[in-house]
Amino acid sequence: MRYAARIAVGPVQFRIGSDWPEPVAALESLYAGYPKDPERTADATVRLFAARPWRRWLRPSVHIGGDFVVPDALPLPLSMGLLAAEMGMNLQVALGWRRHMLLHASAVARDGRAVVMSGESGSGKSTLAALLGEGDWRLMGDEFTLIDPVAGDALAFPRAISLKNEAIAEMAGRVDAARLGPLLAGTPKGDIRHLIPRADAIAAMHQPVRPALILFPRFGGEPAIEPMGEGEAFVRLTEASTNYIALGEAGFAALTRLVRTTPAFGIAYPDSASGIALVEQLWAEAVR
Repeated sequence: MRYAARIAVGPVQFRIGSDWPEPVAALESLYAGYPKDPERTADATVRLFAARPWRRWLRPSVHIGGDFVVPDALPLPLSMGLLAAEMGMNLQVALGWRRHMLLHASAVARDGRAVVMSGESGSGKSTLAALLGEGDWRLMGDEFTLIDPVAGDALAFPRAISLKNEAIAEMAGRVDAARLGPLLAGTPKGDIRHLIPRADAIAAMHQPVRPALILFPRFGGEPAIEPMGEGEAFVRLTEASTNYIALGEAGFAALTRLVRTTPAFGIAYPDSASGIALVEQLWAEAVR
């Protein structure tokens, strides 16, 4: 394609091509602090393209393609080209990655062990991970957590964090403005702004850690902790995995080991401070 970039996030090397320079320039700015290896073969390819030649200039609309595609997916306006690129990167990993078991989950690490947080969109897992990652924790990722099917370790995927709506203002008051990407207003998910992880999280993104705690957060209501049995945690995580079925027996073995060796809890919290306090409380109990 006319414009291209290579970006490495955790174990995944992306090649992103675009019919327009703007999405590539925005990506290169957002991922400027990530390691570069231009000679390495790409693991996943993303294409941002115009369905018709004139759509490059006349009401330009960005279609997302690559190694894997979602038929009939609606294009985005060029002003949301960065969002299209991020969606494309996530799509290629979700549909094509087979080296690890993928969990749609955020994760943070401390002292060589990890807290994995899984939940539906709006549960607050991304914001909670971002806030913890600005404290004494290492952010591992807000979109995917990768589980080694043999060793059982968790691997990081610390792409730029997608902050949505109210979370944007909360994080903007806590971090240097240079770590925030452009505001993408009025997207299908509301306002979005990307947060670049701290440099130490990027530098350590190839360091595996052992899961110590699985949480299923829910934003809203009074602070609460609900212990979760292995069976319920297993079912929830199969629903959160994009490649559990594709991995077959290896996926079943990896997930079974994860829930048998890692305590799981559902938590509810009304605000960020309460959420952080619950994580710290359960962490202290899990690692003592």
